[in-house]
Amino acid sequence: MSGVGGMNATQAIATHIAHLSYDGIPPATLKDMQTLMLDYLGVALGGVRTESGRIAAEFSRDLNERGEATIIGYGFRVSCATAAFCNAILSHSIELDDTDHLAFLHFSPPTFSAALAMAESRQATGQAFLTAVVAGCDVVARLSRVTNPALRDRGFHTTPTCGVFGAAAAAGKILGLDAQQQASALGLAGAHASGLMEMYGSSMQKRINPGPAARGGVVAAVLAQRGFTGAENIFEGDRGFCRAFAGVSDLHMLTANLGRDFPIFIEYKPYACARPIHNAIDCALELVTAYPMDLAAIQEIVVRRHPAWADYHTIAQPHNYHEAQVSLPYSVAIALMEGKATVAQYTDAKLTAPQVLQLARKVRIIPDASLPRGVSCAMKIVTANGRTYEARVDYAKGSRENPMTDAEHKAKFRALASPVLSPGKIEQVSALADNLAELEDISQLSRLLY
Repeated sequence: MSGVGGMNATQAIATHIAHLSYDGIPPATLKDMQTLMLDYLGVALGGVRTESGRIAAEFSRDLNERGEATIIGYGFRVSCATAAFCNAILSHSIELDDTDHLAFLHFSPPTFSAALAMAESRQATGQAFLTAVVAGCDVVARLSRVTNPALRDRGFHTTPTCGVFGAAAAAGKILGLDAQQQASALGLAGAHASGLMEMYGSSMQKRINPGPAARGGVVAAVLAQRGFTGAENIFEGDRGFCRAFAGVSDLHMLTANLGRDFPIFIEYKPYACARPIHNAIDCALELVTAYPMDLAAIQEIVVRRHPAWADYHTIAQPHNYHEAQVSLPYSVAIALMEGKATVAQYTDAKLTAPQVLQLARKVRIIPDASLPRGVSCAMKIVTANGRTYEARVDYAKGSRENPMTDAEHKAKFRALASPVLSPGKIEQVSALADNLAELEDISQLSRLLY
């Protein structure tokens, strides 16, 4: 049990959230949140065109709730909890949402969805919103680094299991909860902590995971504000989150340098598939760009992956685009063929193209413990005339070591938003995201999102 100043870890984190001020956040962290906001909005707008997004939006609309917050891309208003639920699903429906470098969790779907819905309903300022999402992402990052890899190895999905606490922290910060109320909100969020890694395949299962987390965080914060008390030892208790979900009792890292460090290390996706596949795509694009080759002459594509991920994403012939987005063989094949791996490359229509199928079947994945990182990838392409082409990528595009530029972030947003928003709205949203701290009311942004 590790806390601060005589408090246990849950109480210390709750006190930190309650006392966190905009002026106490490092400028670099605030800039990260602005960048993440634009990415989140673009990905959620992209989710509008998916079946999972459509179903979630129709479900939300048909509840006929009192309008408090906007469903992104649709424009109708529902309760805060339902808006958080639906927007989280929208922003997780095209496999382009942010990740971290440790557990490949997604910060924005649960945390930003809860914060945006609550901020809109309360006409909160841009500074209040930014403070809230920093608080939420800080909690998620700290919980993940304490509980992973054990959490993931037990079959739990980090995004919703840790994300519900980030959603509760962010929503509670918007509501102005004091430290005791915020501790209760975290405790009540524990009742909503769920999400399994049994989500890969042809179904929409993966898309829903951050939805209940975002909604649960909002519900927990609102109940705490009304006086509903929750366990104040939800993290360190004998049957609390860290022991139950990960078998972890050493919580030192949960509160280390609390309030001084914000260990929110965000990575971004240029490719519309599971993040650990991106290194292989980077290898494929590097080779096909540097060495124009006859793809029909390729005999074998050997992909060496670290054992930590060698058994993941091995689907050789996906049945629909959901499976394709978690298939390394398909992703490598389509990247070699089309020179990109955006949303347009992950469609059901492309899955049966003969050349894609032929290339995907030539991918052979081999574990290699000598690779330096869990997601490191080395690729060797062997052609019929005996030529070989080799590449290795340790840090995928969009990582902190190999970042996307501001221009690339804006291009990604424009590409995802253009089927839904007018050119004028796209530029307005982009400008407001760059100046979130100046907004007097976050609704100025919400009104542009459909």
